[in-house]
Amino acid sequence: MVTASIVAYHTPVDELTHLLDCIIQSKIDTLYLIDNSSNDSLRELGNKSSKIVYIYSDNLGYGHGHNIAIRKAIERNSDYHVVINPDVYWEGAVIEGLQAFMNKQQDCGLVMPKVLYPNGELQYLCKLLPTPMDLFGRRFLPFKGIKQKRDARFELHASGYDKTMEVPSLSGCFMFMRVEVLRKVGMFDERFFMYAEDLDLCRRIGEVSKTMYYPGVTIYHAYGKGSYKNKKLLKYHICSVIKYFNKWGWIWDGKRNRINRRILGSIVKLLPPQSEL
Repeated sequence: MVTASIVAYHTPVDELTHLLDCIIQSKIDTLYLIDNSSNDSLRELGNKSSKIVYIYSDNLGYGHGHNIAIRKAIERNSDYHVVINPDVYWEGAVIEGLQAFMNKQQDCGLVMPKVLYPNGELQYLCKLLPTPMDLFGRRFLPFKGIKQKRDARFELHASGYDKTMEVPSLSGCFMFMRVEVLRKVGMFDERFFMYAEDLDLCRRIGEVSKTMYYPGVTIYHAYGKGSYKNKKLLKYHICSVIKYFNKWGWIWDGKRNRINRRILGSIVKLLPPQSEL
């Protein structure tokens, strides 16, 4: 069984409808549409299909909303649960491809497909575990050349994004997760209202299983980068990043360093001999 969840917050109906059509045509058995809006005007979307379960919720954060659905997935003994952003869509058998991948990779707890912008440009969403400089420096450092070089390493550009690989930090825009692993590590940490909750959960999953990137299937993600445009969202982002480093360590995080070295080493082995990270 595959369940999924979307957390909406005054999301445009046409945007949600596009995604819902993808889900209805897929092998997802049940979609939990969690509505964190200030009104329930999206309720009518629950009538599109018997697969859709509409749940109106107080807005206690992105992770809190998805946790409502993850609890139901655990109660129903679902095999896999997919966390999906409202601004995602796809063509073809994406869910089926990821399910087949996970069925073969029993040591994998989380997989993310290749992610493209709507214009077909690649999104670099495979990342190392971040240092404070990785997250704060890329936003506030004034030196463009230094930022580009750091980002290329942090986002694993040299891998080419064309090979299956283990990645310690994967985007929360589309998280295909093994429910058995979620039982072990728990759900989203609700202390994160918005941002960094995906990084935190990905890291916890990575402590008991592999977190993988699989380019065999592709999705599209509008990726508005809201915190770059909205001061309120920027505040949420900064607060969540601070909470993340308070939880896992700021400068002294030996486990992060060991994991990143291992990942970089494994990626080098995937490259032609003349290539370097």
